[in-house]
Amino acid sequence: MTPTLDDRITGSLLGAAVGDALGGPVEGYAPEQIAERHGGRVTGVVGPWNGDDWRTARPIAPYHKGDGHVTDDTLMTHALVRVYAKVRDHLDAYAVADHLVPELMDAPVWIPELEAEALPLQRVFLAEKWIVARLHYGHADPREAGTGNIVNCGAAMYMAPVGLVNAADPAGAYAEALDVAGAHQSSYGREAAGVFAAAVAAACAPGATPRSVVDAALALAKDGTRAAIGAVAEAAEGHRDFESALVPLRRAVAPYDSVGPDYRRPGLDARRPSRLHSIEELPIALGMLLVGEGDYRRTVLGAVNYGRDCDSTAGMAGALAGALHGEAAVPAAWAKRIAEASRLDLHAPATALAAVAREVFARDAARHRARETARAALTGTPR
Repeated sequence: MTPTLDDRITGSLLGAAVGDALGGPVEGYAPEQIAERHGGRVTGVVGPWNGDDWRTARPIAPYHKGDGHVTDDTLMTHALVRVYAKVRDHLDAYAVADHLVPELMDAPVWIPELEAEALPLQRVFLAEKWIVARLHYGHADPREAGTGNIVNCGAAMYMAPVGLVNAADPAGAYAEALDVAGAHQSSYGREAAGVFAAAVAAACAPGATPRSVVDAALALAKDGTRAAIGAVAEAAEGHRDFESALVPLRRAVAPYDSVGPDYRRPGLDARRPSRLHSIEELPIALGMLLVGEGDYRRTVLGAVNYGRDCDSTAGMAGALAGALHGEAAVPAAWAKRIAEASRLDLHAPATALAAVAREVFARDAARHRARETARAALTGTPR
């Protein structure tokens, strides 16, 4: 049966959180390091990389990554859902200034990696703290506040809600996400946010397939982002097992990835604005969607075992696979364990966003009817 929109929203947000939690403990490492550490490929929830020493071990301390804990990717996604629940319409960069900033600096939530209730601002990475620094303290124009930030996947990683509110409308999702992400990122980081939202919207269309999702992304992507997605998609052809795809996909994205071969020691040209570069996470997530043929488990485990920024890559891949197939695609045992370990209701954000999506569509329909009426009057043609 074709999943309903509510089911796809649940599948996407739940799938993103599960992918994020699975990738968190192996983030920053290469596939061969992951295999050596875990005695083979990761196949589910694993513990911290440094075991009980996670509290002090560098470079992870003081975050408890692993054991089913979601990371800042999920915290930011849920914060954006809460913004939608307040605005109850399409968002823009001003919504980030007016609503997301207070969510980050004024509203304590449970932070699984800190095992404490705290402000999201106390957990998010420096690239996300930039939002508060530029908008609250710097009073920057929200539409331009992202300029000057490092260019990374920070905005793209939480844009799934934009795609879900604009379900089956990739172009609308792309435009809205670019506006929202302007408060956070610039260059190919902002572009990736738009393209990821578009891909999620495309995955919600009845009859969507991994190939149609990638084609929708390619139709809208610009510059290095488009080139990187195309190269990775081509490299994914012929692979149906992520094991054989790990090296070819990395080789395909490497010319566009500014971070370089050593993820923890990026070069001097890393994360700078460029029309030639792309973030690595989105093309790889789309590539693994093709390799896994849209199957949630295969797609997400491919992204996890790829390593590098794999919490974000697996979160994006999980959002796409979940949007394609609905909640049933996400292994229930994983979802239950991660929700319990993270002490979060992973279904509540989906319920809230589904209600908002219905309201926004009704408003869009009314706006379209008003435009039709005005156009008919202007052109003298009957409606």
